[in-house]
Amino acid sequence: MAIGLGLAVSSVAWGANTDGSIIGRTKAGATVTVRDPGTGLTRTVTADADGNFRFPFLPVGHYRLDSSKNGKPVSTTTEVNVSLGNATTVNLVERGSTGTTELEGVQVSAPVVINAVDVSSTEIATNVSREEIRRLPVDQNVQSVALLAPGVNKGNAGFGGISFGGSSVAENSFYVNGLNVTDFYNRNGFSEAPFAFYQEFQVKTGGYSVEFGRTTGGVVNAVTRSGTNEFKAGAEMTFEPSAWQATTKNRYWNGDRYITSSEDHYSRTKMNVYASGPIVKDKLFFFAMYEARGYTPQNTDNQGTVLTQNDTDSGFWGAKIDWHINDKNLLEFMAFSDKDTNEGSVYAYDYPTHTKGSKSDVITSDTGGKNWNGTFTSYLVDNFSMKLMYGRNERESYTHGLADAECNPVSIDDNQDAPDVPLGCSTSTAVEKRNDIRKQGRADFEWTLGDHLIRFGYDHEVDTSDYDRHYPGPGEYFYGIVHADPGATIENGGVVPPGYDMYVRQRRYNIGGTFETTNNAYYVEDNWNITPDFLLNVGLRSDSFDNKTGEGKSYIKVDNMIAPRLGFSWDLNGDGRTKIFGNLGRYYLPVANVINIKQAGGLLDERTFYTFEGYDIRDRNGSQYAVPILGQQIGAVDTSQGNGTVGDLRAEVDKHMDPVYQDEAILGFQQMITDKWSWGVSGTYRKLHDAIDDMEISATPQCGGDGYIGYVMGNPGRNVTVYGDTNCDGTPDGYLTIDTSKEGFALKDAEGNYLGQRGWKKPRRTFGSLEFQVDRAWDEKWMFNASYVLSWSRGNAEGPVNSDTNFDDTGRTENFDDPWVNLSGGYLPNDHRHQFKLRGTYAISKQWQVGADVTALSGSPITAYGVGNPYDGTSYHSYFICVENCADPVSENRVYEESSRGAKRTAWTFNVNASITYLLPLDEKNNLRVKFAVYNLLNQQRTTGVDQDLQTSIGSFSDTYLQPIRFQPPRFGQLTVSLDF
Repeated sequence: MAIGLGLAVSSVAWGANTDGSIIGRTKAGATVTVRDPGTGLTRTVTADADGNFRFPFLPVGHYRLDSSKNGKPVSTTTEVNVSLGNATTVNLVERGSTGTTELEGVQVSAPVVINAVDVSSTEIATNVSREEIRRLPVDQNVQSVALLAPGVNKGNAGFGGISFGGSSVAENSFYVNGLNVTDFYNRNGFSEAPFAFYQEFQVKTGGYSVEFGRTTGGVVNAVTRSGTNEFKAGAEMTFEPSAWQATTKNRYWNGDRYITSSEDHYSRTKMNVYASGPIVKDKLFFFAMYEARGYTPQNTDNQGTVLTQNDTDSGFWGAKIDWHINDKNLLEFMAFSDKDTNEGSVYAYDYPTHTKGSKSDVITSDTGGKNWNGTFTSYLVDNFSMKLMYGRNERESYTHGLADAECNPVSIDDNQDAPDVPLGCSTSTAVEKRNDIRKQGRADFEWTLGDHLIRFGYDHEVDTSDYDRHYPGPGEYFYGIVHADPGATIENGGVVPPGYDMYVRQRRYNIGGTFETTNNAYYVEDNWNITPDFLLNVGLRSDSFDNKTGEGKSYIKVDNMIAPRLGFSWDLNGDGRTKIFGNLGRYYLPVANVINIKQAGGLLDERTFYTFEGYDIRDRNGSQYAVPILGQQIGAVDTSQGNGTVGDLRAEVDKHMDPVYQDEAILGFQQMITDKWSWGVSGTYRKLHDAIDDMEISATPQCGGDGYIGYVMGNPGRNVTVYGDTNCDGTPDGYLTIDTSKEGFALKDAEGNYLGQRGWKKPRRTFGSLEFQVDRAWDEKWMFNASYVLSWSRGNAEGPVNSDTNFDDTGRTENFDDPWVNLSGGYLPNDHRHQFKLRGTYAISKQWQVGADVTALSGSPITAYGVGNPYDGTSYHSYFICVENCADPVSENRVYEESSRGAKRTAWTFNVNASITYLLPLDEKNNLRVKFAVYNLLNQQRTTGVDQDLQTSIGSFSDTYLQPIRFQPPRFGQLTVSLDF
């Protein structure tokens, strides 16, 4: 049988977010039948007058395809794989009397149709199946799968995450079986199931369809495993003992140890068991899994005076039910629970003698929750299909400790001045409880009309956060000890007195309430085959976001966000082997729930500053600890970030706020070289427009410096309309508009004298890349994939989080608190100029396979941050360094130099993962697989992030500027043993 890998049809192809499709051409009027031999699912359609046929909404899997006319076969049976989000194209045309398959003159011997170049697609995506992952050294989490795709990298901040195409880590979306499981509180994270629960992943890095939205980064789309007519069961055990881990390096600065990590290690054991099969043959199927987990990490604090030993032993359960009501109607139900509990026992510790003291606390963290959805698919008629879905996603986060009532957290910015006993008697920095519940419903439709495939649908979400947070300890205070030179101006405008080189910031932080956000979207799309070889994709999506207060009133509401998409794909030779494609699109980003909570929830953020008078050494349960002795207060109490009350939101939220959106342009080329080899090149340009963030509006055009309004959520650099004082009598009496590109911030000298106004620069972020990729498909002997991305990410705003200053309150960063924080443009934190990725598997024999996954990544930008500026007396994060007269109380006499964003870079990082797998077929159904993988084989522990604060107060240079603070994790080994029967 000759099988082709091409497309030359007048039908159009598209896969939905939980399945795929088969399209092609055969004899006009022929009957085409597709059948899943595993489940018996059978569908039959009649080819149109041009011979085109289409099977939409097919579950991911393996199918057999037949075509006949007048009772006579047009072709032999063809084996077809349907992958997630893609269309597999098979042209069935009779040739002579043999009835073999002919694909536009291109014939290749292969057991199954492979869709290496999908000329119906205008997006950039990477598909990775469960079987491919089992052959590769890929760590067992979704993030590791996403990182296989070109242009996807780890975030450059302590709060983790992944970055797609230069975007921040808080701009992505994650789906499981069509259910959105993205963290909507901060948009950094997602609900996750074990690796063995998934069947296939699709990582979308650009150009995705209008059915996907609420993201200006990327999309990770996954489907879970399902049952078939064959009873199957299995078990998989994963071992990561601490003995297989390299020692994490301690870090030294100026001869002093400032990070103690050589005692950090963990042991991890997981065992999952699964069973699947028919409940009713050809009708009702199940898949069920349970995973028991043992995870016992331990770590010391940076000083080596506190040891925390953790224990996590929660289990995962998940299930999938598929009901084939008949060949036209399918019903499926998916549910899983990723609830997890970790208990951390805290001990005093003496690193020089490696001695553990008495237990001082137990910190408990509860995370995760139950997730489920139901999906109904109906093939109403041959050319019209429908998919309905409703689901619920839960995420809990609850952190609390036994010492919460007694112990305040304490930190210091330079460990060389830390005492020999622990700072504070609590390692917990928050008593935090959050329950996030998403209720989601959507409807998707496909309607084929001649050369047009019309897709349309509706997507609705209600996202509710129940939140409470405060610091532990008496008074709910966090004490931060900071170094500064005498005479230095600190962040509240106070001045460090003579004789002091350290001060203490006492911070009280309290917030709580229940907050809801409603997201709605409509979309419509036309995929039009203008000619048999040229596809035009035209789509339109309309989004609306409604973020509400604790009382249920609209807080930030934006409607009618129109997102057009325009794409094309040109099959150059009409054989489905070579294509040029392009895409223009607009994508909108919703406002995270953390914004509702922080501004519309009565946030108290009280900061009081004192001179540092040394340490008070105290005793608790036989263990000593230190707390700072507070001296005289420096400056006024600062409650500018929140005074504990919900103010007049008319004065705190722009009445006519514009949404955050990104425009994207893609142009690419793909070509099949042989039946196994393909290559491609693409260029991507992205431009982020606007930001929604808080600005301190301290002046108005009507009242100048007497028109103080406060922190306002709006679009920096654009008009802001808020309720305020219009006649300058000190009483708010109406709405006024401030052009924040020119005005809104009161310039004042160090004595508080008004000097005039200044505006903000508009936020800017542009990303450009060239991506090259070559792929060799698996043929039971070997596979290979290599990619290189050359990229630039530039501007003055990373996105809704700040990686360079480790600020993860999404959309409420310090980036626009005053005009100087984002004044400088340059290379942004997620800019990596060069990215090389290679992965492959080679079968030494039928029993032995070796695999490798290699990444080489150029460094990320480093900025020398200062405080203060040459325009007024403000002391806050900026891109200016005071170089002369810095202690002068007259701010106009100080001399500053501008510090360019991203003027330095961290070094390249290299990561090599390797694996060897032993396969043993025990009999026809029973198979044993043993894989040993080593991650970071070369044990590279290079620096991935540094301290970027050159000055921490005006005129005070930091001794820890460029001090490494984040690193590659050390080498570790992982043994996976699985038995399928």
